[in-house]
Amino acid sequence: MQTKLTLRMDKELVKKAKTEARRRGKSISRMTAEFIEALDRRNVPKTDLPPITRSLLGVLKGRRLSERDHKQHLKDRHL
Repeated sequence: MQTKLTLRMDKELVKKAKTEARRRGKSISRMTAEFIEALDRRNVPKTDLPPITRSLLGVLKGRRLSERDHKQHLKDRHL
């Protein structure tokens, strides 16, 4: 069952949302619902993850890596 939800946003944000929705061929309601559903998926229990993904959890804990580090790694790897 669907129900109506009213949101209050800055006019510029609404304009951006409409532009993005048009670009994606979706409604703002659908984009908002997908965003909230994606938040829910972030809380998947570890036991529900595929084994390889589960084995990678925490491998970078405590490491301070930047986007620059990642780009350098890719550059080194693909030379």
